[in-house]
Amino acid sequence: MCGVRPVVSTQSGMCLLMADIEPLKPSNTGWLIADVVQDTFAFGWARTEVDPALLALLADPQWQPYVVFPGEFVATDRVVHEVQSLTPHKRPLFILLDATWPEARKMFRKSPYLDALPVLSLKPEQVSRYQLRRSRRDDHFCTSEVASLCLDLAGEAHAACTLQAYLDVYTHHYLQAKHQLPPDWDGAAHHGLRDLEVNF
Repeated sequence: MCGVRPVVSTQSGMCLLMADIEPLKPSNTGWLIADVVQDTFAFGWARTEVDPALLALLADPQWQPYVVFPGEFVATDRVVHEVQSLTPHKRPLFILLDATWPEARKMFRKSPYLDALPVLSLKPEQVSRYQLRRSRRDDHFCTSEVASLCLDLAGEAHAACTLQAYLDVYTHHYLQAKHQLPPDWDGAAHHGLRDLEVNF
């Protein structure tokens, strides 16, 4: 995977709030975001304390933070569906709750430092293509897919497509390894990623 890590430039940043064991799961896709989006920050989440570096990041004047979370669970006056700077010359910073759905809901409720931030509610037209964990709902996306949707909303289509293609490559490698098979370096997933590098 290291040899095919894509290099793209983005204006957007990503902030991962990670549930306690999420980084240890082999099916976690947060690290794919960090590979593609240069300004990616990751913090472990705890109910009783918050990393001072996280608070400093949220207060950094270069960023416009958005908490990415379904709007149906949030007061309507906090919900936005588009990415636009609420203050001129600020870059979007997408806060992703990297956890299972029950964990993410708890994190959202028990993180008062997020309460003053706008909530970006995604309305994707496609269903999830993620194959490494099961969900009962087609509108549940893995963390990498959510980041790709955010990049697209921010007008960064190339980065969004690149991250999705990189996820496809990772998924292929993961499933091949699971069945003790070598990856197909000339297969559809790798071709898709290479085509993006050539055509942009």
